[in-house]
Amino acid sequence: MKGALAVAMLCAALLLGCVGENDQEDIQKWMEEQAVGMHGAVKPLPEVKIFPVVDYMSAEAPEPFDVVRLEPAKPEKQHIDDPRLNPDRQREPLEAFPLGSLKMVGVLAKDKETHALIQAGDALYQMRVGNFMGQHYGRIIAITEDKVELQELVEDLNEGWIERSNTLQLQERQEAEK
Repeated sequence: MKGALAVAMLCAALLLGCVGENDQEDIQKWMEEQAVGMHGAVKPLPEVKIFPVVDYMSAEAPEPFDVVRLEPAKPEKQHIDDPRLNPDRQREPLEAFPLGSLKMVGVLAKDKETHALIQAGDALYQMRVGNFMGQHYGRIIAITEDKVELQELVEDLNEGWIERSNTLQLQERQEAEK
C-alpha cells in the first residue's frame, strides 16, 4: 500500500513539472496576436419613443375581453308548433325504419282514396296521405302511381327545425333507373 502511494505521488510531481512557463508563454503570445486586430464596437441604444397616455373609460366603452363579445351571434331558435314533435303522439310502425330501408311496391285505390303499399322487411303496410313514415317525422303529403311524397322535419345546426321534401319511388321504377 505504501508503494502505491509513493507511485501516485511521483506521478503527480511529474505532471506538475510538465506544466511549465513555456506553455503559459505560448498561450500569452497567441492571445496578444489575436488582440491586435480587435476593437470593441457597441451600437448605441435606439431612442425611446414616448407614447401619449390614454385613459380607459370603462363605464362608457364595452369590455374588450367579454366572452359574449368574442362569440358569434346565434340566431334565435325557430319554433315549429307541429304535432309531429309532440312526445306523447302515438308513433306509427313505419317511423321506426329509416326511409332508405322502405320500399314502395304498389298502389291501391280504395273508396276513392289512394293507398301506397310499403314494404318494411318482410311486412307490407298500406299507407295513405297523412300517415307518418321514416325517422325524420315524415308525413305523407301525396301519393301518385309511381311515388310517395313526404314532408320531413329535420333538426338544423341552430337547434331549430326545418322542413324538407323527400320522395319514395315505386320499386320497379327505382330498379329501372339503376
